[in-house]
Amino acid sequence: MQLEEAITKRIYALCEERNISPNKLATLSGMPAGSMKSIFYGKSKNPGTRTILDMCQALDISLYDFFNDELFKDKDLEGTY
Repeated sequence: MQLEEAITKRIYALCEERNISPNKLATLSGMPAGSMKSIFYGKSKNPGTRTILDMCQALDISLYDFFNDELFKDKDLEGTY
């Protein structure tokens, strides 16, 4: 699995848990909805740590909580550069 896909799946799962849309999360995070759309549609190949931190803060979780998921335990996770 690609790292970007794992991040997108994690964001989606967190949104579902909280019953909010990704667009609502973008608003809560202070990012343009287009940025979230880029992450979800694969245009953003490398969401920055600041972007992920902003989402975590909006969700009231830590970066550890974000990455502490089965999706990120795969040793063969691949990222795009």
